[in-house]
Amino acid sequence: MYLCLIIFNPIPNIAQLSPKNIDSLMEVALEKFMVAGASIAIVKDGEIIHQKGYGITSIETSEPVNEYTNFQIASNTKAFTTTALSILVDEGKLKWTDKVKDHISEFKMYDDYVTENFNIHDLITHRSGLDAGVGNLMFFPDGSDFTIDDVVTCFQYFKPVSAFRTKFGYDDILYVVAGEIIARTSGMSYDAFVQNRIIDPLQMKRTSVGSLHKDESNMAKPHSSDSGALETLTPFKISIGSPAGGIYSNVVDMSKWMLLWLNKGKYGNDMESQLFSNNNYNEMWRLHTVFENNPSPRYNTHFSGYGLGWVLSDEMGHLKVMHNGGVPGMMSSITMYPDINLGIVVLTNTHNGGIGLVTAVTNSIADSYLGLGDIGWVNILAGILSQGSAMFNETTQNVWLKVESVKDIKINNKNFVGVFEDNWFGKVEVFEKNNELWIKSYRSPQLIGQMFFYSDNTFAIKWKYRAMNCDAFATFLFDNEGIAQSIQMMSILPNADFDFQDLDLKRVNN
Repeated sequence: MYLCLIIFNPIPNIAQLSPKNIDSLMEVALEKFMVAGASIAIVKDGEIIHQKGYGITSIETSEPVNEYTNFQIASNTKAFTTTALSILVDEGKLKWTDKVKDHISEFKMYDDYVTENFNIHDLITHRSGLDAGVGNLMFFPDGSDFTIDDVVTCFQYFKPVSAFRTKFGYDDILYVVAGEIIARTSGMSYDAFVQNRIIDPLQMKRTSVGSLHKDESNMAKPHSSDSGALETLTPFKISIGSPAGGIYSNVVDMSKWMLLWLNKGKYGNDMESQLFSNNNYNEMWRLHTVFENNPSPRYNTHFSGYGLGWVLSDEMGHLKVMHNGGVPGMMSSITMYPDINLGIVVLTNTHNGGIGLVTAVTNSIADSYLGLGDIGWVNILAGILSQGSAMFNETTQNVWLKVESVKDIKINNKNFVGVFEDNWFGKVEVFEKNNELWIKSYRSPQLIGQMFFYSDNTFAIKWKYRAMNCDAFATFLFDNEGIAQSIQMMSILPNADFDFQDLDLKRVNN
């Protein structure tokens, strides 16, 4: 979800926000966006000038968030993955232009030309030509049994939606492939490499990766406000998706991460150590995939795009480097302005209002350093999110109202019952339960739900999994005897993070 705002009126300069102002901003944002807890750190000119937690780790315990509270940083892990690759490039074990198939022989794309030319840069710059979010059903919802072997061989089944290297399409599972290259090249697991070669040298003492995460003390618990009130969620387990979003961290440790970048890869008491070369620092903060132009008069923005694990743009003549991350119940944001030696990290434990909070707080603080006045980001973004939520609620409400209106239409359940299989996702089964139709995935156990007749040959599925809004339509095609032979699916909500549209389910039994 992207939030943009165009402001045309010039704003007078204001002073930078004081610690008291930041406290007030955070407290108002927590309430306005209905977020349980959050923490923030600001680094400026090599110094940590603010580091603090707000709110609570869980509505069940009311334990306060502090600067050491761990959150899942989700897609802000991606820069750790590109950093790991940079270390291997610096050591001469990889080149950015290496073909993926030369490191993973079983890797194959839908198009032979793309397979032959797909390189490491292509894994981490979201320009594959595939649809955004493709393959994410392998680890959303969590608890599936997909393996790295499934990931590296699934791409041959995904049809491209744009020409290779021409458009941006955000892709998590290609980062998983990048993690496998790190593992095969280094001789240790991705998690171990990042922990041993990045996190430990930087003395990020409470940060951990994927399978190495063991310490649950002072850990923020995920929350949702979908129902209109805060509810706790079961913590999300990233499993094979670790290179795309598997790190747990806190603002104390993430301050060290920002200082590393603002010092161009140098770290240590006297900046005597170098994690990655200046060449690779420039490579990671170089524009590789250009976004469609979205100029912002308020910030005098001229370009935006993706580097290697970072989103790049210009604001008021300064380079802006940032990334957001989200999993069910968690939201994170890192923003840096290297020209003015400024970094801001915000972590939250509520995924709905979290995007509003991290954006409003970051923009408010950044604006004060960019010489822009306070335009009330909290209220502006709260209004935008409220409108978006109302639109989504109306969309889903209309679907279920239609389901209710046709509930008396009789259908022959036996025409739909059976096992259907997709080449990459495996088998799903449509079955009867108490004279009602249900559907379940064999490989992703949380994807089980009741099917409600919607219209013609289409059903609406209400999944039992409610941590994310992923209810879907299922449309059946029949043979001449009226027996369902295939299923096509799509999310009920437009622009949802679930790639049901990539499934091609064919009957495998009668």
